[in-house]
Amino acid sequence: MAYALITGASEGIGKELARCAAKDGYDLILAARSEDKLTAVASALSNEFGISADVILSDLSKPNAADMLWKKATDGREIDVLVNNAGLGSNGPFAKNDWAREQDMMQINMIALTALMKFAVQDMSARGRGKILNVASTAGFMPGPKMAVYHASKAYVLHLSEAVAEELSGTRVLISALCPGATKTEFFDGADMHDVRLVNMGMMDSAQDVAVAGWRAMKAGKRIEVTGFINKVFAFLPRVLPRRVIAWTVKQFFARKH
Repeated sequence: MAYALITGASEGIGKELARCAAKDGYDLILAARSEDKLTAVASALSNEFGISADVILSDLSKPNAADMLWKKATDGREIDVLVNNAGLGSNGPFAKNDWAREQDMMQINMIALTALMKFAVQDMSARGRGKILNVASTAGFMPGPKMAVYHASKAYVLHLSEAVAEELSGTRVLISALCPGATKTEFFDGADMHDVRLVNMGMMDSAQDVAVAGWRAMKAGKRIEVTGFINKVFAFLPRVLPRRVIAWTVKQFFARKH
């Protein structure tokens, strides 16, 4: 039996990645904070694809939550695919943003992700195979005024993924970073971003398209997958434009409409 552990699987990109895994015949271990949504996803995918789908309630903003999640997920099972999708964001000036939320953001986006990735790399290396997909963002390629901590956290995910992928070069343990741009998910509800310019520009991708592209890239062993032509352009611009210009441009996207 092949198992895929997916965090943040109750909605959005995580839910669609769970569908990709189920379609490929993986039995699922789905983790998130919302019991009702998570149970509904597990039931629907189990019925549609004839796979087993177990649910583990986990709040990865809590210290040691990643450790407990991994222990529960691997109790009598081996994880063949780890998808680190859980994430948190916030919009606003760095000096005024809620510090407690930003601490939760760093805990989820970086610390919990790193812990789960480390546990997976250790187990997969011992077995000689496995795949890890870390959901980063095009935000990881550039500074993000008004979303400073979020952008910094995604740069961490991107660099960590690339570094460990290189360490494992030549093995059958593969690590990929998925870098979508703005995507139509519930992320913007939690981040209080419905009135920012980026959300109202009609440039957002669908969660399904992003998930399919990321899953395909992971199976192919591709280290970085930036989804969509426009996002590829944005990810490339920091290589050719002054970083101050990039920072100013991003600030305009995150400005609120008046």
